Parts: sequence; C-alpha cells; structure tokens
Amino acid sequence: MQTEQIKQLNAQAHGLDAPGIIKLAESRFGSRVSFATSLGEEDQVITDMIASLTPGVEIFTLDTGRLFAETYELMAQNQKKYSRLNFRIYYPDTKSVEEMVRSKGINLFYESVENRKLCCHVRKVEPLQRALAGKDAWIVGLRRDQAVTRSALEPVEWDGANQKIKFNPLYNWSLQQVRDYVKQHHVDVNPLHAQGFVSIGCAPCTRAVKPGEDLRAGRWWWETPEGKECGLHNNPKWKGASK
Repeated sequence: MQTEQIKQLNAQAHGLDAPGIIKLAESRFGSRVSFATSLGEEDQVITDMIASLTPGVEIFTLDTGRLFAETYELMAQNQKKYSRLNFRIYYPDTKSVEEMVRSKGINLFYESVENRKLCCHVRKVEPLQRALAGKDAWIVGLRRDQAVTRSALEPVEWDGANQKIKFNPLYNWSLQQVRDYVKQHHVDVNPLHAQGFVSIGCAPCTRAVKPGEDLRAGRWWWETPEGKECGLHNNPKWKGASK
C-alpha cells in the first residue's frame, strides 16, 4: 500500500516546484503533516515558504542541548518574524541524557561511531519519534547534492524507521538556488554560514568546511562520508548510511 501511494505522490511531485510539493503535502495530509527544521539554510527557505503558502502546517525543531548559540538566536528570530506559525521545540529525555553522560562521558561521540550514534539517538531520534507521533507525513530540507548518502533522493519517500511519508521539496535544488532564494526573499540565516559552516548541527560535531571539501565534510569529520547520517534520515537505498 505504501509503495503504491509513494509512486502516486512522486508522479505528482515530479511535476511540481518546491512550493508545489509543500502544498501537495498539506493538501493530502492537512494537520497530519509537519515540518522538521534544523534551522539550516534549506530549512529557513522552507519555513519562509510555509509562512506564505501553508501557515497551518506545524513546524518543529529538536533542541539537543548542544546547539550553537547562533542557532538559538535564529530560533528566537523565527518565532518573532513568523509569529503566526505553530512552532514546537522538542527536547531529549533528561534521564536518558544523564545516564548516557554518566556511563559514556560528556563527549562520548569522539570515542567511536557507536557512541556517536547513541548520542544522536538519545538527543535526536527519540525526540523526533515524539514529535512525529500522530502524524502521517513530514517535510524536510534534504537535497541530493548535500551528501553521497542523499544522491538518490526523491521528492517523496517512505520513511521506514518512523513509518511515515517524507516530503523533500528541495530534493533537486543546488546550494546556489537555496542562497538565491534567501537573498531574494530576505530570509534570516545562521551567521555561521558566512564563516564556512554549511551543514550546522550540534556544536561539538560541526566545523567549518574547507575549500574543496564535500558539503557535509564539517559534520562528524572523523568518520567516513558514506556513514554520515544521524539516524533521522536513514534510507535503505543510501548505501553505508547509519542504521
């Protein structure tokens, strides 16, 4: 059933631009679709589109407790600028974080890939599951050229881990297209982007990208490119992506 539904949605989505895909998601799922923002450039573009196209769509973000100060500032800017939108912020379970830090250390993610995945699960994946409870679909800001794990991205996919339909309105956008939209529509973005940060996550796990490096080279730079996913966006088609 999911396979046929995804095929039908993709048949429609492939003929639409990014705003059209967002409207498709809202028209098909209404209050049962939400948008997950990590406050990156792509997500800021989608937030701006939702504000003008489908303001009833819930927007949520995951506060891991390890974000950059600049990210929190942008979060506050969004809440003021797009005040009529429904923003929700989800946090990791306190006991789970305390137990993880007690047994593994505060910076456990540097010690092994397994530890990094554990930290991502506690701080991101579990809160995401709560954020998506009661939803049938979600919208995200993934793009094909962000990473080798995302090169086969489609506008609509089945998220097996969360048992939801996932919409990728910017799936075929380039980074330049994202930045052109930001400039044209006066969209606020994280000032760290101007300092060479392309993909911005938790502060201990993110650095600026050097000239000539892959767009996601600044995320978990001590790991191989084929496994650089945090568990939020795994897909069996993405060979090497973390489970």
